[in-house]
Amino acid sequence: MAANTLRAIALEMAPAGQLRVGINMRNQLLVTGKTPTGEPLGLAPSMAAAFAERIGVPVEFVPYDSPAKLADDAAFDKWDVAMIGADPARAAHVDFTAPYCQIEATYAVASDSLFTQCSEVDVAGIRVAGCSGAAYVLWLERHLKNASLVKADGHEATYDMFKSEKLDALAGLRSKLTKASMPSSLQDFKTPQLAPVKDAQKLPGTRMLPGKFMAVEQASLSNHRSEHQVAGD
Repeated sequence: MAANTLRAIALEMAPAGQLRVGINMRNQLLVTGKTPTGEPLGLAPSMAAAFAERIGVPVEFVPYDSPAKLADDAAFDKWDVAMIGADPARAAHVDFTAPYCQIEATYAVASDSLFTQCSEVDVAGIRVAGCSGAAYVLWLERHLKNASLVKADGHEATYDMFKSEKLDALAGLRSKLTKASMPSSLQDFKTPQLAPVKDAQKLPGTRMLPGKFMAVEQASLSNHRSEHQVAGD
């Protein structure tokens, strides 16, 4: 890409001279840890740092504990670019790139549940637990036609609600509900091996349904409307 085009992109995307990048620290698949100075590590921050380097500006990470809060701050100029799951409900103030990886979402159900596949869950009288603000829960809000969606704030509260209220299914990312695995991604970027997560131990007496009810498309999004393409030369 021509140097003058990169300069124009830098002026549009990082008008303050550095690229402020919103990062969802709660996504353990894409943010795997921190440096000794507190900078995030993993696929998402690597993608952001590479983009900043490409357009010739330093990167400044803006950490968030909630993807919902990150998305809401798009209206308040808190960041220039963010790494988050793409969803129409989050697109009011931003533009999404094409996804750089997909993460399957499925259901956990009781071991003795009669459900054998995800498509069977959406029936009248069934209650599905979901973490408020998660991309897959936003998807369920639009697509569940018969089952009831019951939301809680945060994964721990969602797990507790699922167990204490004896709900019929728990929506979640397969990799988080079982153990983490490396998401498919652009081959140019490398990230440390993901460690197993312990969420499966928090849900005794449950099993995962095979397949998926959707896949969260992880993408970059920009607060600045640009006519330039950055992905290729």
